[in-house]
Amino acid sequence: MASSMKLLCVLGLILLVGTVVDGAGECGRSSPDNEAMKLAPCVGAAQDANAAVPGGCCAQIKRFSQNPKCLCAVLLSDTAKASGVQPEVALTIPKRCNFANRPVGYKCGAYTLP
Repeated sequence: MASSMKLLCVLGLILLVGTVVDGAGECGRSSPDNEAMKLAPCVGAAQDANAAVPGGCCAQIKRFSQNPKCLCAVLLSDTAKASGVQPEVALTIPKRCNFANRPVGYKCGAYTLP
């Protein structure tokens, strides 16, 4: 009885790990760090609230604005931090791009999207 219970627990653990490893995260099957690499045109605007936001940046951010969980994960990712991105400034980019359907008020960790 004990050995069958152990086997059942091990099988359950394998299924759980397989689901987590194979499952989609905040940004689908791509990691937030990989998605952050696509935001290279946004680095200046994510460091300086007074900098103009390039059109290429707005185009990339628009893809994430429909998925605020992914947007937050990308802007708060290790890759973004290593690039010198300031989260409180980066989170203003959708507003600075004048997106009408941006996720206003969405909580990103300690920050809120304006």
